[in-house]
Amino acid sequence: MDKIDRKLLNLLQNDASRTNAELADLVGLSPSSCLRRVRRLKQGGVIDRVVALLSPAKAGRGMKAIVTVELERHGEQYMRDFLGLAAKESAVTQAYSVSGETDAVLMLRLRDMEEFDAICERLFRDRTNVARFYTMFVIRTAKEATAIPL
Repeated sequence: MDKIDRKLLNLLQNDASRTNAELADLVGLSPSSCLRRVRRLKQGGVIDRVVALLSPAKAGRGMKAIVTVELERHGEQYMRDFLGLAAKESAVTQAYSVSGETDAVLMLRLRDMEEFDAICERLFRDRTNVARFYTMFVIRTAKEATAIPL
């Protein structure tokens, strides 16, 4: 990956709706050369996918929660089972297996407390192998970036 690739990637991370002609002009390439580079970055897996980022509040998901989870039983299969269960929940936007005292961290985008309560019933109670979970509701966001520094 050279300097032009990095510039293209930064431009695309900030606004992927730019036309190929705009991108080419901004990086100083011909449109055909620019298109070839972007295709190569996609085929090589550097560009994983192109998506639209929504306003959570305007999409009816203005409530954000961060949940840390401690499992009762440990081991790779127990973690896979829990993460698989979490991944099926549409309100779970991110799910991680982590190191340290906590086993997993979930990021949720919610409509309201009723939805959160229903998710708690499905993910953290009864036979889900969860020993404890702690929830933090986000009050204010100082930074929430999607761009990966290059």
